[in-house]
Amino acid sequence: MIAVLFAVLTAVSNGSASVLQRRAALDVPQTEALRVSLIGQLLRRKVWLAGIGLVIVAAVCQAVALATGPISLVQPIFVIELPATLLLAAFLMRRRLPRSVWVGVAAVTVGLALGMATAAPGGGSESVRGAAWVPALILTGVFEAALIAGALAARGNLRAALLGTAAACGYALTAALMKDAMSRLDDGGGAAALFGAWQLYAMAAAGVGALFLLQNALQAGTLVAVQPCLTLGDALISVLYGVTLFGEDIRTGWWVLPELLALGLIAAGCVELARSPLATGDATAPARPRRVD
Repeated sequence: MIAVLFAVLTAVSNGSASVLQRRAALDVPQTEALRVSLIGQLLRRKVWLAGIGLVIVAAVCQAVALATGPISLVQPIFVIELPATLLLAAFLMRRRLPRSVWVGVAAVTVGLALGMATAAPGGGSESVRGAAWVPALILTGVFEAALIAGALAARGNLRAALLGTAAACGYALTAALMKDAMSRLDDGGGAAALFGAWQLYAMAAAGVGALFLLQNALQAGTLVAVQPCLTLGDALISVLYGVTLFGEDIRTGWWVLPELLALGLIAAGCVELARSPLATGDATAPARPRRVD
């Protein structure tokens, strides 16, 4: 399925970008927190710019995925972004991964498979009908404001977790707006209809806002605090948008029990993987020995 393929490509690009952005954010003084000048500081760092390049690649792949599949199927696949990135980084850097990382990879993979099998997302429309966006945007704004207010009153990993959740909400909103905007192409209006849709510009604003929140989350605390909130928050809020705005279906009833188990496996796996030296930017694991032929 095209949607699944491009969702996987999006996950790999986004995961790589998160690690690179985290490494760049570590060098920025804490006094730059929640200031526009933070972006100016990061623009001087090649590592951060490389991460932004991967964000652009991910955005293109995500647009294709959302145009060809339901949001409640596409967005949850992004939970594989961290394990996929760590495996690729270990291969390229010739680092031996500890057993705990493999356990984390297995937990995320099994959790995703279990979640997709039990929730069975699908159906729905390609666009949002009527004025459904009005209450959705109002509730999203209230939720984001509460998270940011809580973050301003907190410090360290709690601030990072709250800002990471706010960023996840922003990315989920960006995906929902992107899917709605892309549906204009299928309606026969072509590029003119796409560029005339307010959803396209709202998507750009939501994406920039989510990126800003993520940079502050990564600077405020550890990747262990940010990544689970970012990964699970994006998936869960995207499913909520898919069900309420696009009319997509997921299984409920007793299926909720294995779905909760799947979420627990994914959360535990993300925490374990975020502790890896490759994820934190401290790649001090022993190099894999070279063969002598």
